[in-house]
Amino acid sequence: MGFDVTFHPISPKEMNDWYFQKLELIKEKLNKTNFFKSSKKCLEESKNEILKFANQYGIEPLYAEKYFNVLKVGTETKDDDIFDKTHGFYMAVVQGFFREYYYTRGSAFSFLIAEKPEYIEYTTPWEDIIPHAYPNKINNNITENYCSGVYIGQKQVIKLLDDIENNTQVYRDMEALWSDGQLDVLKKALSKAKELECGILEATDVITPNPIRPNESECFSDLFHCDKDGVYLYIDTAMQQLSEIMKEDKNK
Repeated sequence: MGFDVTFHPISPKEMNDWYFQKLELIKEKLNKTNFFKSSKKCLEESKNEILKFANQYGIEPLYAEKYFNVLKVGTETKDDDIFDKTHGFYMAVVQGFFREYYYTRGSAFSFLIAEKPEYIEYTTPWEDIIPHAYPNKINNNITENYCSGVYIGQKQVIKLLDDIENNTQVYRDMEALWSDGQLDVLKKALSKAKELECGILEATDVITPNPIRPNESECFSDLFHCDKDGVYLYIDTAMQQLSEIMKEDKNK
């Protein structure tokens, strides 16, 4: 599959602190719009608070501005919008402003579950994590581009890492999907989550690497927080495929 998949170490508390609470802050400010205070003024006040919060985490001004813009889009989500295409995806983008995330080309836990449903045991339903105030329908998997997928909770991260190392069948199943070195990238993401005592949020198209001109890659989050190992694997594969195509054309 041609999806650009990323894995984002983040805990439910961080989801709340970095995303949901900040959505409510912006909404609360906008609700105070009246004769004396315009919506523009209220939005500016909330922006200043978000930028101040981002600065506490050392987020650079450019990305702090992007962070606020993502939150502002999040406040426009309607109750009948799909969670995975809105809040889930936005949280993945937001995570990337705060810390490193990890890339693999075409390999997602959602796809593994589609082939082998038993692997759902390693995931936590989003319904058990997000605040009850958000009634959006949830698919709990990657269904299309610009979409979140599963969440692998903290305890499940530890179990999955252990099973990859010690359960032959789990290793084979994982290596079959995360092939050509990509499993090491996933293990790196899981190891970071274990270190941080958090889980992993899966998403697609947070970053779309350009294998020919990497500096022109498209990214909704902080491009420089994307771990490079998976991107380099993708570039190497793309270059090899391009070389083979050119060789075939030359021999025609």
